[in-house]
Amino acid sequence: MSRIGKKEITIPDGVELKIESTPLGTKVKVKGPKGELERVFNKEIVISQEANLVKVSRANEERKARALHGLARTLLANMIEGVKNGFSKDLEIHGVGYRATLKGANLDFQLGKSHPVVIEPPKGITFIVNENTKLTVSGPDKELVGQICANIIALRPPEPYKGKGIRVKGQRIKRKAGKSGSK
Repeated sequence: MSRIGKKEITIPDGVELKIESTPLGTKVKVKGPKGELERVFNKEIVISQEANLVKVSRANEERKARALHGLARTLLANMIEGVKNGFSKDLEIHGVGYRATLKGANLDFQLGKSHPVVIEPPKGITFIVNENTKLTVSGPDKELVGQICANIIALRPPEPYKGKGIRVKGQRIKRKAGKSGSK
């Protein structure tokens, strides 16, 4: 039995959970103060609700069901946590002349390229810019927040020689020595 999958999930106040059966699997809709999320879980996974507790179990003991059990429970717990409190990630921009600004809801980056790079937020994602070099990405969907941050970092990943680029707050970049002159 999956140790993570066995744990029950408590539904906090202000969060509504709706479970539907579909031909593809179990469809779960979660609605809360921060937004609404929806996901279809594999038919190998059985999701049941009793009062304010949700239990995730497997339909059989096949390898695929065992592999998905803990994952399904974690995804469902993240959905409930996201609509209740939300998720956020902080990013830092390092480099002379590198900066970000908000233009409406869009992010406008100056990253040493010949043109500014503009990123539009998907539905439910918000950007906050502090001091032109500190950026926060937040939203109810943990997976989407992480993906948007990865897309932003991919614009100018941190390089090992000077450490310039976009990185997650607190991330350490392993530095390399530059060219050494020989005489």
